[in-house]
Amino acid sequence: MHHGGTRLTVRAALVTAVTAVALVTVSPVPAPAATAPAPALFDRSPVRVPATAAPVAERRVSVPSVPGRAAYLYDASTGTVHLSKQAGKRMPVASLTKVMTAYVVLRQAKLGDTVTIQAADVRHAAANGATHASLRAGERLTVRDLLYAVMLPSGADASHALARVYGPGDTKFVAKMNATARSMGLVDTRYANADGLPKPSPGYSTALDQAKLADLALRDPLLRAIASTRRHVVAKSKVHRAHSWTNSNKLLGKTPGVMGLKTGYTRAAGYCLSFAADRDGHRLVGVILGESNADRRFQSATRLLDWASGQTLPEL
Repeated sequence: MHHGGTRLTVRAALVTAVTAVALVTVSPVPAPAATAPAPALFDRSPVRVPATAAPVAERRVSVPSVPGRAAYLYDASTGTVHLSKQAGKRMPVASLTKVMTAYVVLRQAKLGDTVTIQAADVRHAAANGATHASLRAGERLTVRDLLYAVMLPSGADASHALARVYGPGDTKFVAKMNATARSMGLVDTRYANADGLPKPSPGYSTALDQAKLADLALRDPLLRAIASTRRHVVAKSKVHRAHSWTNSNKLLGKTPGVMGLKTGYTRAAGYCLSFAADRDGHRLVGVILGESNADRRFQSATRLLDWASGQTLPEL
């Protein structure tokens, strides 16, 4: 009797430990709304613990620190929130704004449409000291190529040209951005321009809202393909120069499963990053805002993805 009772006690202790770990991985912050109901966060079937299993406590890894002002990471496949730090705090998000710009353009433009670059587009980027795609007045490029120019080198000249054509004009285009944000349930987001620059106003959003946007944007196959591209080359033609744009996202090609999404920086916003990766059948989506070090945002994102992908309990 004593020997059998010992086995039952050990089994109960292990089951309790597994249950405790499952609860630790889920933050109380509400998960982003999904277009389809998220599956249950817990498997209510009996937990099976093999006799040879290593103690669960030894497999647990502490949550990586994120120095940025705000951060959010969740599993878009299940709705599980892995990390929430100041996730609902409104703040500028710099060029993460361009994710919405690209999304709105894709909803109404034909990819083969041609846009003529104007001097105002080039001046907009130069006057604001913004990143650009080296466009020149008079060039004619397709919407498809300009979307690469927006998402890879974060060209403010390209985003200005697209907003000018598909607003038409900045004011109407920004109205479309905000209407789309409302339709997505981004209740703490207000866009003031198509690129996130400080003038006339940077607008604001939150880490939570930007994670929702990243998830929805990545459901568009073309936007996902663009955001995942490390380098895009446009051959010279009769109507435009040759262009070669490199993605500013340093996670691509280095962190397993990563598919983008966007970098950003202004003095007020700090270094920002929205990112996502597919790991073991789960899509992990995250955002880091207000980082003070350009490279550390990528290091933090990599650690978060590695940590979160290990939080799913193995089949026992």
